[in-house]
Amino acid sequence: MHGLGAVLMLVSCQAAEARDRSFPPAGRKVKDVSAEDYVGPTLPRARVLLEDADGGLHRVDVEVAATPESRQRGLMWRRELPAGQGMLFVFPAEEVQSFWMRNTLISLDMIFINSAGQIVGIVERAEPRSRASRSVGVPGRYVLEVPGGWSQTVGLKRGGAVRFEGLEPIQVIP
Repeated sequence: MHGLGAVLMLVSCQAAEARDRSFPPAGRKVKDVSAEDYVGPTLPRARVLLEDADGGLHRVDVEVAATPESRQRGLMWRRELPAGQGMLFVFPAEEVQSFWMRNTLISLDMIFINSAGQIVGIVERAEPRSRASRSVGVPGRYVLEVPGGWSQTVGLKRGGAVRFEGLEPIQVIP
């Protein structure tokens, strides 16, 4: 009988341990950051200065997506994005970045930027509500999303210089 008690105790402890690791916890709903009704925290703001092919400087005021949740949410469900505004995705490390437009309602340009502050590629006029993967195949640490067609209108090209203002105090979370 002593052995059976030990086995029952072990099984009971293993079941309790498995319950403690279960996700989501019983009775608790997990937030879906891609849901249309999700209301996230206010994102920090900064400014991006981009040099065009002729040496002109263009300013974009941005919301900064520097957490996994804000990077996942991005500009989903937005109905407009005025010229001169955008979202800057900041990643913990430089690597090939890839995006899709699943719940994005507006056309966007995606400007991929490396750690040295150079444009490494641009995806222009990404089609809304598409699951197609968008990438430039070159490592980068930042991706700036602006209204579709804006990059061509202002003359941005691969290799252009980029500077950031107000980004230093923002913590990037992996």
